[in-house]
Amino acid sequence: MNSLLVDEVDGIRRITLNRPERRNAMTPEMQEELMLAMEESVESDCRVVVFAGAGEAFCAGLDLSALQGMNDRSEAEYTADAKRIARLFRTLYELPKPTIAVVQGPAIAGGTGLATMCDFTLAAPGAKFGYTEVRIGFVPAVVSAFLTLQIGEKRARDLLLTARLFSADEAMRLGLVNEVMEAEKLEARCAELVGVLKGNSPEALGATKRLLAAQNKAWLDEALGAALATNAEARGTYDFREGVAAFLEKRKPVWKT
Repeated sequence: MNSLLVDEVDGIRRITLNRPERRNAMTPEMQEELMLAMEESVESDCRVVVFAGAGEAFCAGLDLSALQGMNDRSEAEYTADAKRIARLFRTLYELPKPTIAVVQGPAIAGGTGLATMCDFTLAAPGAKFGYTEVRIGFVPAVVSAFLTLQIGEKRARDLLLTARLFSADEAMRLGLVNEVMEAEKLEARCAELVGVLKGNSPEALGATKRLLAAQNKAWLDEALGAALATNAEARGTYDFREGVAAFLEKRKPVWKT
């Protein structure tokens, strides 16, 4: 894999986002590789899947290079992009093995979704989170469904509409992060948690995760269907084109009033 490091030792499958020079920002290729790595974990003998980011950041969201030419894409291409993101997050949400995110630094936009959708999220005090999509004319459509499940509609509205950054401590208060600790203690705590999970029945853990996913399946099917339609429609708007252009030109967007 070109953008990930994947290793499996002693029942632990570790998936490391490995584009530190780009703050582990996600490209379509990385998204496909993440899905493949997770799908392989289902077939492997691993007991726990750990996600981490190389370098100072966990994941900065969508890679800026992926924005180049985005305004010239067709509706079919927009829909394919949205479907890939939905598959990525749903694969993570429905993964039948326990997942842990080790977040040492910023996890922004899609990176926030990736980090906080794991069963356990361990974060350093310096980690930052935020659903920043509306700042540049994007609609956080897919992630909104999962976020609402996690923290409720009122809090989800706050984070999605303000697009503000929030700290690891606030993320923990919201229920998006399980524990906050000094960065040098993250790996030791992760190993401790892995030990607890490996001491439990793998069949029972898998059944519990499948049960939890099944309880929300009908709601997610409908919510993601609406999200995909909204995502595709939003990408044809003036605000989307202006937001992308302003972002690439490093200026403030000029919204229609």
